[in-house]
Amino acid sequence: MSYAFYVYYYRSQGCSTSWRKINMKKGLTLSAYFSHSGNTREIAHLIHEYVGGDVFEIVSVDPYPSDYDEVVEQARKELKKDYRPGLKTKVENMDSYDVVFVGYPNWWGTIPMPVATFLSEYDFSGKTLVPFCTHEGSALGRSVADIKGLCPQSTILEGLPIRGSDVKNAKNKVSGWLRELGMKKQKSQFIPLGKNQVMKNVA
Repeated sequence: MSYAFYVYYYRSQGCSTSWRKINMKKGLTLSAYFSHSGNTREIAHLIHEYVGGDVFEIVSVDPYPSDYDEVVEQARKELKKDYRPGLKTKVENMDSYDVVFVGYPNWWGTIPMPVATFLSEYDFSGKTLVPFCTHEGSALGRSVADIKGLCPQSTILEGLPIRGSDVKNAKNKVSGWLRELGMKKQKSQFIPLGKNQVMKNVA
């Protein structure tokens, strides 16, 4: 049985980077996300509609402020200090996944620090990571290079940037990208998580 795994964090890459088709003969697929504005959530759901899989929410222990300027300033300070915020949710069966879609808003040209925490908490060696992000003009920025630094034993495929204003009309772009990667519609299954973890079957 084959599955797909997406991780997505919301707000506003020795790995190899290339376009290549994904061989998903054994692993499971999951969508993990943290939502602030909701743009990345919408793209992650489009990926799920095409590929299937399960959903996991990345939740920081301390919530981010709702005010845009406050969030921007907090993100700047966290990046400068390389601060890794604690997460309330965890994936207990990460070994089950072969392909991980990593979604996030582009904050200050790279991944938000909760995504850095997520990527640092698990061993992604031998897994395929597929980045996608929402942005307001800086596309993927240096996020792919930073993911590479955090996951040196992973294979990282070419990512997909979606401008925030294009999210509502991104279905064709997302499906075309997934076809380029050789993704096919997969089945979903419920993956039990531990205490205080958020997981749901979204088939």
